[in-house]
Amino acid sequence: MLLERGVEVSYKTLRRWVIKFGPAIACNLRRRSARPGDVWHLDEVRVKVRGETFWLGRAVDRDGLVLDEILQRRRDKKAAKRLLKALLKKASRQPKRIVTDKLRSYGAAMRELTPGLEHLSHKGLNNRAENSHLPFRSRERTMRGHRSPGGLQRFVAVHSATRNCFVPPSRRRSASSTRYHRLEAFGVWRQAAGLTA
Repeated sequence: MLLERGVEVSYKTLRRWVIKFGPAIACNLRRRSARPGDVWHLDEVRVKVRGETFWLGRAVDRDGLVLDEILQRRRDKKAAKRLLKALLKKASRQPKRIVTDKLRSYGAAMRELTPGLEHLSHKGLNNRAENSHLPFRSRERTMRGHRSPGGLQRFVAVHSATRNCFVPPSRRRSASSTRYHRLEAFGVWRQAAGLTA
């Protein structure tokens, strides 16, 4: 698209732009996003970085919007506590219910951090979080993996905030509502990127 307009840019320049401006735009997009739903789904996915195994913990709300993602070396109680602490710190309110798969670390972490909160632990109920890994896996295949854990953490932070902005929530999936959602998203994107005054 840039070449068509007479602008010659290498892919390395584009990569540098994403590294430089991506986190600031993602932060602005998160600030402008709607409040998360009152049901959170937590899950983790295994990621290989240069042959080393990491776990990408992800939290989504009931509409499928990604709330937070943290890359960790283990998936134990300490890792679950770290994800929960980050979520509770970023969210303006506590959820009504948290849904996880059958990993016991989440239950142990929740008993310490949020003892009165309802916790459902069932593999079939956590499809919202399981499906949220699909766009990440698709992008990972396109990128042919990741070079470093820090680069992966930066990538998922920018990718999820941008995807939250442009992909309509599950309750708004008709053609006309998707079109209006995209128009709204482009307006929010222009504001977050500082393209409008």
